[in-house]
Amino acid sequence: MSRRFCTEVSATCPVEATTYGYRPDIAGNSFLLAVFGICTIAQVVLGIRYKIVAFSIVVAIGCFGETVGYGGRIMMNSNPWDMDGFRMQICCLILSPSFLAAGIYLTLKHIVLVLGPEKSRLKPRLYTWIFITCDIFSILLQAAGGGIAASGSGDIINTGNSVMIAGIAFQVATMFVCLVLAADFAFALFRSKTLRSDELEKGQPDATSRKGLYYYLACFSVAFLAIFVRSIYRLPEMSGGWGNPLMRNEKEFLILDGAMVALAAVLMTIAHPGIFFPAMRTGSAKN
Repeated sequence: MSRRFCTEVSATCPVEATTYGYRPDIAGNSFLLAVFGICTIAQVVLGIRYKIVAFSIVVAIGCFGETVGYGGRIMMNSNPWDMDGFRMQICCLILSPSFLAAGIYLTLKHIVLVLGPEKSRLKPRLYTWIFITCDIFSILLQAAGGGIAASGSGDIINTGNSVMIAGIAFQVATMFVCLVLAADFAFALFRSKTLRSDELEKGQPDATSRKGLYYYLACFSVAFLAIFVRSIYRLPEMSGGWGNPLMRNEKEFLILDGAMVALAAVLMTIAHPGIFFPAMRTGSAKN
């Protein structure tokens, strides 16, 4: 029988027939909801306290979107056929990591300015223009795809899925280019031994010191790689079609998507630039 009109679990509408084929785990999804909720609040507070406006706004939006997304998954635990919960989680969990990536892109210009703009293949301001523009385009593609998939059925859903995949693929390509440029910049710094204490302190208005800056750079590097891993995972997960085996494996999803994005959000919060990279503060000499 057709299950197009299933609205709750029953003998004719079993859990196994849903897109995911399972009831989302309450413990794992609740934990991630709590992590992202805390990070959302922390980003707002830290952004106001240290006057890091743009960074805190985009990261807070990303964390809030993840919070809503996991709220949708928790709704699906009580009813795996709940389409409102499904739409919430598919749209929010696809889009939100792009906002975290935008937060990282916003820091690149300032990092290059502090550590040595002459060692970069791009002018510092171009990092913001190029990568934020690409990230916005990726977000628009994913949002359009998510909207199409959430509002249609059959072929329309598949069309929306294809648009979302294109957005994620573009995001992966953008992050790869960014990774190559960042690695090239780091190698140029290493070769020239630019990272001297006097230069770092000059770039750090509050004299947060070499260790503080290293901590900040390490946390944001790991956060970037975590989002990159998540985006790579999403490509085969989405391209396999709705209800494919990879999409129906919750453990892999919670590790390769949930945990990766949560790791990035936590690192971008505990190493907030307002504390460890004052060059980004509004009114800073570097701005």
